[in-house]
Amino acid sequence: MAQSLLLTSATLTDGRVVDIRVENGVITNVELSPSQLVAAEQHSLVDYVIASSFVEPHAHLDKAFLADRISNPAGDLMGAIHGLDAVRGSITHNDIVDRATRAAHLMSLNGVTSVRTHADTTVTAQLQNVLALLETKQKCSSFINVQVAMLLEWPLSGEGSADRRALAQDAINAGIDVVGGCPHLDSNPRAAIDYLLELAIQNDLPLDLHADENLRPDSIDLEYLADTMINQNVTHQVNASHCVSLSIREAGDIRRISEKVAEAGITVTALPQTNLFLQGRGQISHMPRAIVPIAELQSAGVCVAAGADNLQDPFNPVGRADPLEISSLLVTAAHLNTNNAFNMVTSSAHQVVHGRPSSITVGSAANLVAMRATNVRESIAMGPPDRFVVYGGVVLTEQIRNRK
Repeated sequence: MAQSLLLTSATLTDGRVVDIRVENGVITNVELSPSQLVAAEQHSLVDYVIASSFVEPHAHLDKAFLADRISNPAGDLMGAIHGLDAVRGSITHNDIVDRATRAAHLMSLNGVTSVRTHADTTVTAQLQNVLALLETKQKCSSFINVQVAMLLEWPLSGEGSADRRALAQDAINAGIDVVGGCPHLDSNPRAAIDYLLELAIQNDLPLDLHADENLRPDSIDLEYLADTMINQNVTHQVNASHCVSLSIREAGDIRRISEKVAEAGITVTALPQTNLFLQGRGQISHMPRAIVPIAELQSAGVCVAAGADNLQDPFNPVGRADPLEISSLLVTAAHLNTNNAFNMVTSSAHQVVHGRPSSITVGSAANLVAMRATNVRESIAMGPPDRFVVYGGVVLTEQIRNRK
C-alpha cells in the first residue's frame, strides 16, 4: 500500500473541485484545488467526477454467466429456479469460483469495491456454493470486499425443515457473513422470518431476506418483519431485498408499511433490472413496473439502496455489472432524480452492506471511483468506461486485480 496518495483537481458530486489526500487507506484532507498538499503518489483527475465507490448490495455470483447454460422459457422466477435445479448437478466448485471471480473482476473495473453475494444453500448441493464463494472472497480480497450471504433453501418449518436448519448452522460454522433466505417462497413465511431473524441475532450476523418477490397483494413479509422487530424491540442490522409486492398495494398501505419499516430500522434494496425482467409475465394490460415504491419509503425515512441482483443468468439474461446501469434504470423506470439514483448505488448501498453510509470526508475509508464526466447526470447517462478506482487507499491496476 502506498503510504500517501494525492488526487488532484477532482470534481465532487456537488460540483466542488478538490484535492484529496489519503494516508494508509484513510482520507486525511479534502481541500479546494489547487492546494499545497503533497504525497508520495499523485494523480490528476481533471475532467473526472469522483465519489465514494460503488457498492453492490445484492448479487448472486454463484449463478453469474449461466444464461447460455440454463433454459427459462417462461421467463419468470419459478422458471429460473426450475431451470437451475435441472442443471445443478453439473455445476462444480471450480466452475462457481471461476465465474464468480470473473464477475467480481468486472464489478471492480466498473468501480465496485464491496459486494454482498448470496450463496444457494440447499440440501442437494449442501455447502458447495457457500464454500466456492468464500474461496472467491479470499481470491479477490486485493481489489474487492466480498460478503457471502447464506441463501437458505425452504421450507424452514414443518416436514423437511430439520435438515435445512442443520445446514444453516453448518454454513455459519463455515464462515458466512450474512444470514438470508426466501420467506416469500416458504410454505409458512412468518415461521421462516421468525427463524431467520432469531438465527441472525443469536450468531451476531446481519440478516438480508429475499422478501415479497411477487405481485401478490397478500404477501406480507416486509410488514411482518417490521412488526416483529418493533414488538420485540429488536435492534439489528436487517435488510429486505426486492419487496416488489409493496408496489401494488393501496397508497394507505404503502405509507403505513413504510413508516413501520423506518421505525424498525430495516433497510430496503431495490433490484429494478431483474424484477422488471421476471415480474408481470403473462399480464397483458396494466403491466406493473415491479419496483418497490422507493420515494414513499425514503419519505418515511427508510434507507433504500439499489443493486443489480443477477448477472447474465436465467433470472436476468443481461447486465454489465455496472451500478450506473442500475442508476439509469432508476431514473427512467422509478422516476428518481439522478442524484438520488446515484446515491442509492453508493452511500445507501454502503449502509446496507456495512451498516453506515459512505462519503468523501476526512476520516473516511479511501474507497473511491472517478468517472470521466462533468457531473453525476452525465456519468449516469454516458456510463463512461474510463474509471479510476481506489480501494483501501490503493489505485487499482490489472496487476493488482490479477494477483494470485
